[in-house]
Amino acid sequence: MSTDHPTPAAKQQQPATAVFKLVIYEQENFQGRCHELTGACSNLQEAGVDRVGSVLVQGGPWVGYEQAGCKGEQYVFEKGEYPRWDSWTNSRRSESLVALRPIKVDSQDHKIVLYEGPGFAGKKIEIVDDDVPSFHSYGYQEKVSSVRVQSGTWVGYQYPGYRGYQYLFEKGEYKENADFGAQSPQIQSVRRVRDMQWHPRGSFHVTK
Repeated sequence: MSTDHPTPAAKQQQPATAVFKLVIYEQENFQGRCHELTGACSNLQEAGVDRVGSVLVQGGPWVGYEQAGCKGEQYVFEKGEYPRWDSWTNSRRSESLVALRPIKVDSQDHKIVLYEGPGFAGKKIEIVDDDVPSFHSYGYQEKVSSVRVQSGTWVGYQYPGYRGYQYLFEKGEYKENADFGAQSPQIQSVRRVRDMQWHPRGSFHVTK
């Protein structure tokens, strides 16, 4: 780790040499001591990071966690700048970011199926190659207790408009809400996770 780095603007002009690269600054707006990551870190405090004030993602995406060992509330980071806490979360349950790991995105196709009941039972909503800012607008108003991700990587949100707690969904099966880190079976919006190097203005738009 190094404590002397160029500014975010200067760093973005450098050619990418690693697939995953993230810089943590201990103060807001990319000030103070900084620490560079190119791989997973299950406990930032043990790695010498006292606090996280801002984050610069040069190659991603990544997922951060509220607790050591990649536990607790989740925060998804795609390529770009996050100058302060409220730029990567609006849940306000915690202001702790203690662990980070890269997210593997191995498919250009995206398909996810979300089910009302545990064990893939009850009503369901199937989403293919799309971002959905509100399940209600699709006519789905039930809870989400289990999820199947057939392709792509997704992030679900507790509320419409990509707000509230975030839940990362990588390819696989989640038989109950505890499997994806949710205390209650409530998801009301979902979007695809994509590297913002290819989507510099973001990968979704909130519609009114």
